[in-house]
Amino acid sequence: MPIELPYLASYKNVGKLFAKISTAKQPDAFTHGFLKDTLGLKSTTDRPLIPLLRLLGLIDAAGKPTPEYAALKNPERAPFAVGAAVRKAYEPLFAADENAHKLSAEQLKGLIAQVAGTDEGMTTKIAGTLNALLKVANFEPAPAAGAKQEEAVKEKESEEEPEREISKRALRRSFTTTFRSTYRQTLPKRLTCIFSMRCGGYSGDQGRQPGAFPAARPNR
Repeated sequence: MPIELPYLASYKNVGKLFAKISTAKQPDAFTHGFLKDTLGLKSTTDRPLIPLLRLLGLIDAAGKPTPEYAALKNPERAPFAVGAAVRKAYEPLFAADENAHKLSAEQLKGLIAQVAGTDEGMTTKIAGTLNALLKVANFEPAPAAGAKQEEAVKEKESEEEPEREISKRALRRSFTTTFRSTYRQTLPKRLTCIFSMRCGGYSGDQGRQPGAFPAARPNR
């Protein structure tokens, strides 16, 4: 039994349609007036774009934008919204080949003819409409909310890690240098001799072996 698939007689403005939607205020209802006056798509051949949006699930039967339409306003999420809508609207094609969006032009037309049982003229219209949609669609899984920001934070931390490590090494070197300098300048020379095992030359200590502790002095 033949299957009907969405198509347009003229699909040259499909890309322009989604570009205009992304920058225009979301309407209460997507009417011919909105298409013509707000989006600037004035040709009579552009009117079928409205039924196409309905078949894609982006507006309801009354022309009211659906939650999926709202995603078209977000440049980062719009391609994923279109991809999901295309997969649903052309479900018979994707049921026959889950990678239908990756097929060459001729392979896609062959798949359409196989699934829809259409003649060459209708097959061309369906393929042309679908290809126009594929240009603005992304079929990869949509990223979770905040995923891009989290990725940016991780990337920044990764870039800063070598700088932090360099700073740590510099701080350790600075501390060691300062400690040694302070140690040499402030520690009593007698104790320095004891610790360094280089005693000698002090009054009352002559004749003592290097490294030996000085004799206790009697209390007076």
